[in-house]
Amino acid sequence: MPGALAQRIAQLVFGGRCYLCRGSAGGLLCAACDADLPRLDGLRCPRCALASPGGATCGRCLAQPPAYDATVAALAYAFPADVLVQALKFRSELSLAPLLAAMLAARLPADARPDYVLPMPLAAARLRARGFNQSLEVARALVRGTALRLAPRLAERARDTPPQFGLPLEARAKNVRGAFRCDASLEGAEVAVVDDVMTTGATLEELAATLKRAGAARVVNWVVARTPAPGDA
Repeated sequence: MPGALAQRIAQLVFGGRCYLCRGSAGGLLCAACDADLPRLDGLRCPRCALASPGGATCGRCLAQPPAYDATVAALAYAFPADVLVQALKFRSELSLAPLLAAMLAARLPADARPDYVLPMPLAAARLRARGFNQSLEVARALVRGTALRLAPRLAERARDTPPQFGLPLEARAKNVRGAFRCDASLEGAEVAVVDDVMTTGATLEELAATLKRAGAARVVNWVVARTPAPGDA
């Protein structure tokens, strides 16, 4: 399971030291740093995973339902969770993938049984430059030891796009429009999309719309970290 694997990797790679504070630890994180992680509670909109009174569907999702049907997020994208996500993504700390996968697995419904688990696809040029897909690394750890079906080639990036980071919010949906292609027949299938960070949801929205056009009946997002809305505690 992801948690046990993370502990074994921690002993081998970090020699019993916490990744964040470098203090003594039995796993990748010491108890204090683990407790400091901004884990998300259940009072979230089930559609977009932003804070919502009573965990009800938020007004924005009611007014403009997104193409995806649900979102599960483990952490707020805030310190020190952002340190872990960025270390995996930008510093190739692949040993963190099982830890992040374990945190995500702990938030998934017990009856989650999608037909396919699809890591967020990377453009070919970006994959060559980075050398790996961080979402695929998390997804691999997530499905290990389960009956879930990992399907990294279910969809692909049809074109490269500039990074969403730094773009105005209104430009993000336009930036990813037509970015994905799915040639598979997904008639009636449920697809879980694994991603590291969800910010506005524009990329996940575009991918979900692509999967729905291919016949998917339901698309859910499984994300490690969710960027809080302004004023979201």
